Amino acid sequence: MTVTLITGANKGIGHATARQLAELGHTVYVGARDAERGELAAREIGARFVQLDVTDDASVSAALATIDGAEGRLDVLVHNAGVLETGLDGPAASRSFEVNAIGIVRVTEAALPLLERSGDPRVVTVSSSMGSFWAVTTPERPEFGMPLALYAASKAAATMLTLQYAKAHPNVRFNAVEPGTTATDMTAAFGIGRPPGESAAVVVRVATLPPGGRTGTLQDEHGELAW
Repeated sequence: MTVTLITGANKGIGHATARQLAELGHTVYVGARDAERGELAAREIGARFVQLDVTDDASVSAALATIDGAEGRLDVLVHNAGVLETGLDGPAASRSFEVNAIGIVRVTEAALPLLERSGDPRVVTVSSSMGSFWAVTTPERPEFGMPLALYAASKAAATMLTLQYAKAHPNVRFNAVEPGTTATDMTAAFGIGRPPGESAAVVVRVATLPPGGRTGTLQDEHGELAW
């Protein structure tokens, strides 16, 4: 049985990813800050809940200790928790990087001992092509006309962290994904995006790549992206 932890999984892409992986037979841990919402989300799809706030060291440590005690290992980690700040000031920058980048470090470091016990460990970062220098400088790309400085910068950091972790831990496959523009609470103000399940399928594809697949990449539903 594949043991999977997904952060920010009580709604949106994270919840849809949890649902699809549970349907594939994974033992899925829904990580969420709010216990009531997280427990409800987990029950809906036959998953398990762990309280997990990616901005809090104690919360992260406790969540991984719970999984360690129950499973003894972790096979798949999906970094899905994220924020989109439309403002541009110090507090907004702190929130953006604390969740979108530092949270990745905090959870990865806590999870690595469990991942190293897996026969085929995988880490998937739900990043964004907004963090791709190539995409935001190509006029034909939609990212070219979207001035979301903090989101773009923090997602660039998320993708770079994924690459650096891939280099540092060659026995664990680390890949970042651009899931596609999705209609979630985060994008509600823009009125754009497709259903979360369609974007979750992109995450699931990378999370279930066969052994020996690529590591240190940024991918969308069509394959690897320049960044």
